Amino acid sequence: MEIDFNKNNDGLVPAIIQDVNTKQVLMLGYMNEEAYLKTNQTKKVTFYSRTKKRLWTKGEESGNFLNLESIKIDCDNDTLLIKVKPEGPVCHVGTDTCWGETNDPQFGFLTELEGIISQRKKLSEIPAASRKENEQSYVVSLFDEGINKIAQKVGEEAVETVIEAKDDNEDLFLNESADLLFHYLILLKAKGYGLKDIVKVLEKRH
Repeated sequence: MEIDFNKNNDGLVPAIIQDVNTKQVLMLGYMNEEAYLKTNQTKKVTFYSRTKKRLWTKGEESGNFLNLESIKIDCDNDTLLIKVKPEGPVCHVGTDTCWGETNDPQFGFLTELEGIISQRKKLSEIPAASRKENEQSYVVSLFDEGINKIAQKVGEEAVETVIEAKDDNEDLFLNESADLLFHYLILLKAKGYGLKDIVKVLEKRH
């Protein structure tokens, strides 16, 4: 498909910039045909600045380049999705994205669950006598008991998952698998790590 640079009568198309690894949207810029060609040639994302009225390569002054991985055109041929590997912060104010977000990997509900576990860990650092009634939970109690208890639970859930894997009850297998993953996330947090750290190891191996 060919890009329709003339659709808006200004020769420009919006370019959505996304981190190829974390999948976070980093910024929005505009390209004309010359910027598009230069981006493909140099493998550094180049935009057309509507204020400076010229081409500008992201990072030409700061050194925070956007290294090109791929470009996709939308169904109307007038919007680009550009996947990159960023060097440093993307926004001119120093943040990872132009919306002030941290450019961390997102794992859907698992990321949300990690956040809840992190909150429970913080509650466990408050003396038990000072906690409110609604601040007591199973996860808090695990953090209270310490790393040995948490590691033990992971071991128990792993054994139960293996047992159910040898049977034909899919419901029990999935539930034990969920228990295993849940307790493993707690163990990671107890050790000061998260899923993104495990993904980094897997990426290096790959």
